Amino acid sequence: MKRLLYLFPLLLGAQEDFISHYEYGQMLYNNPRGVSCAQCHGKRGEGKVIVTYQDTQGKHALKGPDIRKKSYAQMQKSLNASHSVMPRYYLTDEEIKTIYDYIQKSNAKTLR
Repeated sequence: MKRLLYLFPLLLGAQEDFISHYEYGQMLYNNPRGVSCAQCHGKRGEGKVIVTYQDTQGKHALKGPDIRKKSYAQMQKSLNASHSVMPRYYLTDEEIKTIYDYIQKSNAKTLR
């Protein structure tokens, strides 16, 4: 019983060492596997121009699309598919859900 009394304060303080679901989503979005989602999709998933270039047919822009209004199923499918430009991150379903929740919460006021 005395051991439990000694451990109880440690258990109370342990909760502070863990990051929240939102913070974990933010961390994954900003640096999931060495390349940030935000670099191409913007700080909150709004999309942005990655690079512009010119060829014989004129000026073009390579854009990271707006992902704020994608459903979870769309995001999961997109992250698990191969793309010509976007690297595949091999995220778990839990990590994808966490990133999705982070984007939704970050944009809760602006997407209404």
